Amino acid sequence: MSFIAIDGLDGSGKATQSALLATSIEGSGKRVRRLSFPVYDSKSSTFVKMYLSGELGKNAGDTNAYAASSFFSMDRYVSFASDWKSDYERNDTVIIADRYTSANAVHQLSKLDKINWDCYLNWLIDFEYNKLMLPKPDLVMYLEVTPEISMKLIESRSKETGRTKDIHELDPDFLKRSYEAALYASDALGWAKIRCFEGDSIRPIDDIAAEIRGTVKSRLGF
Repeated sequence: MSFIAIDGLDGSGKATQSALLATSIEGSGKRVRRLSFPVYDSKSSTFVKMYLSGELGKNAGDTNAYAASSFFSMDRYVSFASDWKSDYERNDTVIIADRYTSANAVHQLSKLDKINWDCYLNWLIDFEYNKLMLPKPDLVMYLEVTPEISMKLIESRSKETGRTKDIHELDPDFLKRSYEAALYASDALGWAKIRCFEGDSIRPIDDIAAEIRGTVKSRLGF
């Protein structure tokens, strides 16, 4: 069993690349279980949805980093306990998660002063992997796009689908702070960074997918 998490700013292609990676790994004969967080169609995400919709405050900073983190953490805990624990315990299954603990490190870390970043990351890892006993990924890949590209992609997606932006997506400054926090967390926690842009444009999807597949082979051996 191997557990891979893919994270990044909004619009960075997490869902697309998770699907492509799953298809590639399945093509090599392995069983794959894909996950996506938050689990919006489950009661487990009730507090997450309240937070992101602005019911707890119109700005992301109205809910402190530790409180907001706990909402997302518990969504993952309920999902694991009620759904994919049996898949995780199988020896023949590769788990691929679109967002995971790393999403808290990206978005909630940015609410804190930099002097407190290491303290928060230590708390987060201990809370999710030791206190909640959630599985720890064998590999986390961070899909890096600039905040400017992220905002353009969010705007385009919103226009195309009619999807309402959440409080993270509505705040350009929050995205910029999250980008800076994500780069710090990526180095501090040993994530594999996948640079998904050239200049002010996204790299071709297939090129990114090939780099991701190569990273999996070099880090995990398959």
